[in-house]
Amino acid sequence: MGAGKLTTHVLDTTSGKPAAGLQITLYSAGDWGLTELKKVTTNSDGRCDGPLLEGDDFKSGEYELHFAAGDYLRAAGYDLPQPAFLDMVPIRFGLADEDSHYHVPLLISPFGYSTYRGS
Repeated sequence: MGAGKLTTHVLDTTSGKPAAGLQITLYSAGDWGLTELKKVTTNSDGRCDGPLLEGDDFKSGEYELHFAAGDYLRAAGYDLPQPAFLDMVPIRFGLADEDSHYHVPLLISPFGYSTYRGS
């Protein structure tokens, strides 16, 4: 069993605060499309209460995280156009090393986002 794990967190760059209450869905991305693996909601620190993948569930391959940004932004009180510029934010990435920690954070605002491989 590898020692790798996958984590994420979300920051609201407009307010400068963690994005609490944002729903995140993790999928494996294979030849036959996406398979849902896990659905979580960020806590008051904009983080998940535990790793999205770890132990026997952490396998090399392609994955997608879907961040329900539009729902979060509306609930946070932002006045969004209809349709919102950003609603669901998908991030596809690869996990190559089953012994590594992969951290995929999201920085979000009503009109932009960014991500990177964190630590």
